[in-house]
Amino acid sequence: MGGISIWQLLIVFGIVVLVFGTKKLRNMGGDVGGAIRNFKQAMNTDDSDKKSDEESEEADAPLERKEADSTKAGETERKHDHS
Repeated sequence: MGGISIWQLLIVFGIVVLVFGTKKLRNMGGDVGGAIRNFKQAMNTDDSDKKSDEESEEADAPLERKEADSTKAGETERKHDHS
């Protein structure tokens, strides 16, 4: 009683085809499909960018520690030289 039956959907679909025509519906379907495809590619690219950023941060972390250690060692040597 309250639901939409298959016959009602077919009637609505038929009216839409009559109003817009099959060529325009085909173009709209292609446009929607292209938009969805581009959205998925952008999401995948965004995810891969985050992964590469995380990997590069992990790779840079040991270098930063080595630089900090060498800086501290240099300061320690300078303190001993002034004594």
